[in-house]
Amino acid sequence: MLNLAVIGGGGREHAIIRSLRKNPEIGTIYALPGNAGMKPEAEITGIPATDLDAIVDFCCEHHLDYVVVAPDDPLVLGCVDALEARGIPCFGPRKNAAILEGSKVFAKDFMKRHQIPTAACHVFTQVEDALAFVSDCPLPTVIKADGLALGKGVVIATTRQEAEDAVRASMERHAFGHSGDRIVIEEFLTGPEVSVLAFTDGKTIRPMVSSMDHKRAGDHDTGLNTGGMGTVAPNPYYTEDIARICMETIFLPTIRGMAEEGRPFQGCLYFGLMLTPDGPRVIEYNCRFGDPETQVVLPLLESDLFTIMRACTEGTLETTEIRFRDAHACCVILASSGYPVSYKKGFPLNIPDEVRPDTFVAGAAEKDGQLVTNGGRVLGVTAVAPTLEQAIEEAYRKTEKISFEGAFCRHDIGQRALRAWKE
Repeated sequence: MLNLAVIGGGGREHAIIRSLRKNPEIGTIYALPGNAGMKPEAEITGIPATDLDAIVDFCCEHHLDYVVVAPDDPLVLGCVDALEARGIPCFGPRKNAAILEGSKVFAKDFMKRHQIPTAACHVFTQVEDALAFVSDCPLPTVIKADGLALGKGVVIATTRQEAEDAVRASMERHAFGHSGDRIVIEEFLTGPEVSVLAFTDGKTIRPMVSSMDHKRAGDHDTGLNTGGMGTVAPNPYYTEDIARICMETIFLPTIRGMAEEGRPFQGCLYFGLMLTPDGPRVIEYNCRFGDPETQVVLPLLESDLFTIMRACTEGTLETTEIRFRDAHACCVILASSGYPVSYKKGFPLNIPDEVRPDTFVAGAAEKDGQLVTNGGRVLGVTAVAPTLEQAIEEAYRKTEKISFEGAFCRHDIGQRALRAWKE
């Protein structure tokens, strides 16, 4: 039996663990840190995902056969490099490839070098220069912190005041720490958004099923941006023709470009795309599985995830089977009241046994033997069905069976996609 570790502690990691569990060769899976809701499928360690020394020591002491590094922070810090240096094979990019997400300035310069279509932009290191630029630039405009910012480092400014506030928050008030010392100001693009996760071994790239995220906290895309309030897959706007264009102009040039620059990317590469009237454009790269996109993509995967992951590590992806179900998936996020600003924790979680296999736990702890809330996004409830309409209906039916104090969700997950499928 093979013993594994999955670095991370949210709903994405729970979905990865559950998918890995389908392989009969796998014995114990350790989650670092994990959360209490993963206990039926993994050993919870509590080791922080950014404590690289503790992670390496644990994995070596337990003689682990393979490690999946899931979140952005440890990847950008060099977790894969540290584990590989001790002889432990990993799924995930090394530090010099994870910079594709770790620095938006690097990503923009990289796309320019390799003629990969993206929004026009300007980079600023001085607050005075940035303020002068936004004083008369076209609106709306997009202002991004250069480094990792927990998904909160992007502002779409529709007024001069919003643009100025975003610049000052990042560069003067250091709202994102050193991640906002440098900022990127981009042109505002329009069109449907698409998320495409892709397996890659640094030479071959194999896109997964496309998906559609719902970032705003409230129905009809109102309220603040969040880490994601729900997803559906596949995305109706991502047609075969669009997929072919993306492969030729974005996916392959990215993989080839990274290899040419001595930064071969192995693992999961996330493409955040905007389908503009002038063609697909890259909004962002992520160096890992998306959350909550993973919660709809992996339930549609028919092939063995562990086999695919090892192929990415060993450079044999070209000859590895990857097959997805011809079906639809919908994931509804249950969050704590007040998210994404402030929220209370510690409320008892009631998850009936009948929906537990389709529930991915993102933020939970254990208190006196009872599962309690321990985060802003608490659960992701997923349903798979022959049609999107059935998947949405089933996901919400399951969601209604779950309860905790202050629970809320969006009630329109998938509706935009549903309208698009019917057009």
